[in-house]
Amino acid sequence: MTYTQIGILFVITVVVLDLFVLRTRLVTRKGFWVAYAIVLFFQLLTNGILTSLHVFTYADSAIVGDQPASDGPPPFFGEGRIAFQPFEDLLMGFSLCLLAMALWIFWGRRGVQRTPMSGPPIWRRSGRGVPAASSGADSAGPGGSGDGQPAA
Repeated sequence: MTYTQIGILFVITVVVLDLFVLRTRLVTRKGFWVAYAIVLFFQLLTNGILTSLHVFTYADSAIVGDQPASDGPPPFFGEGRIAFQPFEDLLMGFSLCLLAMALWIFWGRRGVQRTPMSGPPIWRRSGRGVPAASSGADSAGPGGSGDGQPAA
């Protein structure tokens, strides 16, 4: 299977997952496309730089277009490339962004970690989220007394 076929398969699979399985319908929302445009800009920038410097190379048989000679960078646009990178990279990037956002919304709707969990680990807490080992003015907060009044 070529990189092109895998990219197209991933796009179709993730769009079907978004619309019919997870039912987040992100591809129908303006906010998703605005967020994806931001991601796309940085993907073109970083992946384009890495591809033009030959950090990433691709087999001619796996992508659309030809791999450039080792002495020069790939074309900026043309021969199946956009900003030096094969257009298949854009398919994979789209799939990854859509999948990550769709799963984020899907699990968020099901109440996975609705309460923020910053701070000390759960097993070190007592009562209503107050750390168990808090005593003295230095751990009571900026006021020192712990009752909301400034320290005398």
